[in-house]
Amino acid sequence: MVGVGLIGGSIGLAARERLPGARVKGYDRDPAAIEAALERGAVDEGCSSPERAAHDVDICFVCCPVGQLGTEVGAVLGAGGDSAVTDVGSAKRAVVDSVRAAQLPESDRSRFIGGHPLAGAEAAGVRHARADLFEGATWYLTPGERTSGVHYDRLYRVISGLGARPTAITPETHDRLMATVSHLPHVLANVLVGQAARALLEEEQHLPATGPSFRDATRVAGSNPAVWRDIFVANRETIGAELQAYAAELERLIALLRDGDASAVEQWIEGARADRQRLLELELAGGAVSELRVSVPNRPGIVAQIAVALGEGGVNIVDMALYPAADMQSGAIALWVAGAESAERAMELIAGIGYPATVVANGDES
Repeated sequence: MVGVGLIGGSIGLAARERLPGARVKGYDRDPAAIEAALERGAVDEGCSSPERAAHDVDICFVCCPVGQLGTEVGAVLGAGGDSAVTDVGSAKRAVVDSVRAAQLPESDRSRFIGGHPLAGAEAAGVRHARADLFEGATWYLTPGERTSGVHYDRLYRVISGLGARPTAITPETHDRLMATVSHLPHVLANVLVGQAARALLEEEQHLPATGPSFRDATRVAGSNPAVWRDIFVANRETIGAELQAYAAELERLIALLRDGDASAVEQWIEGARADRQRLLELELAGGAVSELRVSVPNRPGIVAQIAVALGEGGVNIVDMALYPAADMQSGAIALWVAGAESAERAMELIAGIGYPATVVANGDES
């Protein structure tokens, strides 16, 4: 672990509780954080540098603030070894681009898989870490075209073992999703409280009793300025584009209000209600698990390509396994997905990127 705050500490606690025989090493720029992590049992050993923490491990999780990710990930990869290296930042393109641009051997760059667990808590720091923080949580992974399948498989299994649901998407898709559902709401909350404060000052009024709508919409306003500064800067292009789209929608509503078109305003609200319902219905349904076998050539990026295609197509991979052929020139990937409909969808998506897939029923391929 490089960084043992809430997320790093929770990974350590979950690993020591859920992964038999796991041993956790940790580094943090703040020595007090390491002391607290040792007291909590989140790490077995404190280290004096990122390189020492990453030495001779299976997986290195870089859990520092977004603004430090490029430096720390580069240091870990530059230390060599055979560990899978990942991060937990909420902006992915910036760190992925920094790894691509780094003066590192391709074998080291291929060990990096961007990551982002959708889990957290109101309080920060390792003292608030929990072993169950990731239970049932989506954990986005952003493998690239040169990602090592062996390292991706290793990371996927450990994250699943922590209780999370790994889902592969591209860095660009991740950053747009986060800009829409996380980063933009923080921007709007800051704008909303600022506008309310200015209006009250202009009217020389004290803060009135606020209803739940204002409280809910502004709950995240002013959240840790240093953390969110780095997030906004790291994802600035995507946030900017989403803000422009948001502004265009506001301009449309302004025009409706100027016209006094009550019917059109009602339709606008009804459209928002329908959109919200569709979002609520996007949760994947459970059900029986189906196994697929995919025949693939043995080259870098194949596992990442298939995982991203299924993740972006809405198919959740429950488990996976790699079976290289004896000549190491080709092989098979076994995938387990939830439900027969998901299996059919998975076969379509895999065929769409050019690989033959079959459904295995009771040990027989069909």
